[in-house]
Amino acid sequence: MTVLAIRDVTLRMMGRPLLEGASLQVDDGRKVGLVGRNGAGKSTLLRAILGQQGLDGGEIRLAARARLGHVAQEAPAGDLSLLDIVLAADEERAALLAELEAAPDPARIAAIHDRLRDIRADSAPARAATVLSGLGFDAAAQARPSREFSGGWRMRVSLARALFLEPELLLLDEPTNHLDLEAAMWLEGWMQRFAGAILVVSHDRGMLDRCVDSIAHLDGRRITLYPGNFEAFVRVRAERQAQQAAQNARIAAQRAHMQAFVDRFRAQATKARQAQSRLKALERLPPVESLVEDAPTRFAFPEPEALPPPMLTLRRGSAGYGERVVLRGLELRLDQEDRIALLGANGNGKSTLAKLLAGRLAPLAGELHRDRRLRVGYFAQHQEDDLDPAGTPLTHMQAALPRATETQCRAQLARFGLDADRADTAVRGLSGGEKARLLLALTTREAPHLLILDEPTNHLDIDARDALVKALADYPGAVVLISHDPHLVGLVADRLWLVADGTVQPFEGDLDDYRQHLAERARASARPAAEAAPRPDERRQRAESRAAQAPLRQRLKAVEAQMARLSEEAKVIDGALSDPRLYERQKPDLIARATARRAAITREVEVLESEWLELGEALEG
Repeated sequence: MTVLAIRDVTLRMMGRPLLEGASLQVDDGRKVGLVGRNGAGKSTLLRAILGQQGLDGGEIRLAARARLGHVAQEAPAGDLSLLDIVLAADEERAALLAELEAAPDPARIAAIHDRLRDIRADSAPARAATVLSGLGFDAAAQARPSREFSGGWRMRVSLARALFLEPELLLLDEPTNHLDLEAAMWLEGWMQRFAGAILVVSHDRGMLDRCVDSIAHLDGRRITLYPGNFEAFVRVRAERQAQQAAQNARIAAQRAHMQAFVDRFRAQATKARQAQSRLKALERLPPVESLVEDAPTRFAFPEPEALPPPMLTLRRGSAGYGERVVLRGLELRLDQEDRIALLGANGNGKSTLAKLLAGRLAPLAGELHRDRRLRVGYFAQHQEDDLDPAGTPLTHMQAALPRATETQCRAQLARFGLDADRADTAVRGLSGGEKARLLLALTTREAPHLLILDEPTNHLDIDARDALVKALADYPGAVVLISHDPHLVGLVADRLWLVADGTVQPFEGDLDDYRQHLAERARASARPAAEAAPRPDERRQRAESRAAQAPLRQRLKAVEAQMARLSEEAKVIDGALSDPRLYERQKPDLIARATARRAAITREVEVLESEWLELGEALEG
């Protein structure tokens, strides 16, 4: 069943065309990543699907009675608890419960109870609590009123409302922007298990590799759908561009050869007929299609001079605000070659540690030693609020570097892709990605020895994120990174520090080990509650155990059957891809589809194997 159909849609923003004759179809259960450069129109398209943006042509249709879920831009604030706010997202449940209290008719009461059972109303509080817990709210936080939380945390509640509904189609626009790494990892797992369709705008390559089965590329005011994840999209698109370039070269060479013959022999009577024939053949040649490639995004950090180790040490340190100690027992050392990522949930003290290392916060106790020549660049997302909307990137840089010439200021802005035009554009006219580039340029203006980056990739598109990774790889200074993007953390950091339980400790392992650590911690926290439950008599316990095992065993058989089917399909595809005759036929689309399906099978099998292990553990328990 098709849950969303976009047909020949044209969209304009302030007279500028974003989409012209664009089409896309999303079927039930499909997970589609919508990608494209900043400003291409991705968020505008989502608003059009929601009916918040008018169309200039074409139509958008949703399946009849299909529920559409999205994250509201206005974060809920008031006296209701977080749990009640999430439960209220199910308007049908809320209306039925309200009617139940006033309904005098026994027949109507029975009908309401039947409908409540159909929509799983009795399990709604547990499902809502599970979603809130995954997004970082413990049981105590779920009972607090939403007005006690900051805007970023309330945006998580908006996301929780959308996930709790489990709609037929879920629209997500940069869903990880307000999450920490732990919540982003949980969201990936939720998306993988979700049975409905998803259309997600994201610049997180890891999410696009692990959570979607196709990529919708918005480029040149059209939408092109590619099967497979983002990695497959990059490969197939590069192959198509190479094939198009080769075809263009062949046509151009053939055209030049024919034109040379015509120019040479047109005036000769003996060759005139042949020249006319070549002219007609020349006219029948297909036109050379334009192959427009976006200019590559490049960042470059200025290089600091070398400092002898250690640049910074802290012994028996503690940090906090006034009398409130956030971190204690700190034993830290930083050298110029260090690349460290901070792990830990929001609220554990990662930003406090970043401010301490940056010199923005004095230690409450301990011995802190810095090299007197140490320069620190500190990037924090909230710094965007300090930008002057009427100022330009150039005026901001000139204020930060009062002794620098205009040429030097423009050169520093150009390191982060802010060319002459954008350097003279008022900040209010810059996109979120351009503001982030300006903040990076300001952060690195004095060639720091230590870069502290607190969520630097919010608002950066995928190309800009790749440019940041490459620039950090070439940067000869130390890096301390806080990011919800596992892809960025995995490529940049070679050491992990875990900020938890009021202190900071090295974490031995990589991000996969950290995912396992989080899963084990979640199971451990759930175990005491289960053990505290009252035990029924032994006979009833065995009966309930058999009843509980029945659906698990049925699901286990279904998973095993599905794994076997996928294994057979993979063998067929592997055999086809290993056949050289497939490549002799020159059918790149067929090869691309087979390769994408093979990658999708691998991902499906990984998810099924994980579920198979969990089912086995549940049955053993």
